[in-house]
Amino acid sequence: MSFENKEGQNVPSATFKIINEKGLQSVESDSLFKNRKVIVFSLPGAFTPTCSSTHLPRYNQLAKTFAKDGVDEIVCLSVNDAFVMKSWGENQEADNVTLLADGNGEFTEKMGLLVDKSDLGFGKRSWRYSMLVNNGVIEKMFIEPDKPGDPFEVSDANTMLNYINKDAKLPHAITVITKPGCPHCKKAKELLASKELDFEEIILGKDATSVSLAALSGSGTVPQIFIDGKKIGGNDDLQKHFA
Repeated sequence: MSFENKEGQNVPSATFKIINEKGLQSVESDSLFKNRKVIVFSLPGAFTPTCSSTHLPRYNQLAKTFAKDGVDEIVCLSVNDAFVMKSWGENQEADNVTLLADGNGEFTEKMGLLVDKSDLGFGKRSWRYSMLVNNGVIEKMFIEPDKPGDPFEVSDANTMLNYINKDAKLPHAITVITKPGCPHCKKAKELLASKELDFEEIILGKDATSVSLAALSGSGTVPQIFIDGKKIGGNDDLQKHFA
């Protein structure tokens, strides 16, 4: 099977479904794409392994980086119903990505990327791809090669970012272990915020115990900061790191 690259063409007209605070809502493709720069990545199914472990999380992580280059929205599309997409988004904590349901495969079929996954019990699903849409026109497409299984080689977030801005600075992976009422923890978080660095916080007594603190850091004190797999240490160490 060969998939047509639709770069330079208008994005198809279709209606998507989403569940928000108002309940089940319709989203028209015209309102989604008109006068906006939108990244769309489409995948075979919510909760499936590659989609959950890599595809969606990386786009979510790089959302602020994409925004610096004028991207208004990142959309994850799948031939699933809106209830499944909502549940998957909550499970993934993917707050920076809009998950839209192409439940009937209308949009995906018009893109020429609706494929038969009956051998997996999936029925009709989307082939994996990504695209950059500028004011309703498909500027760039990355379509996975026609190989058996579920190839994941070109539709990833890093490939899209390299196309949009090959010199973009990738965000750091930062974790801060804290405990409530700790003044040094507060200072460390304020320093990271002042550097406009996003971080995940592990709160002792809520997310983990002192056992995890000792296992990960070899220390019994907080905060403990880790950046890109490297232990930085406490607040004083973090100050020195940025000095």
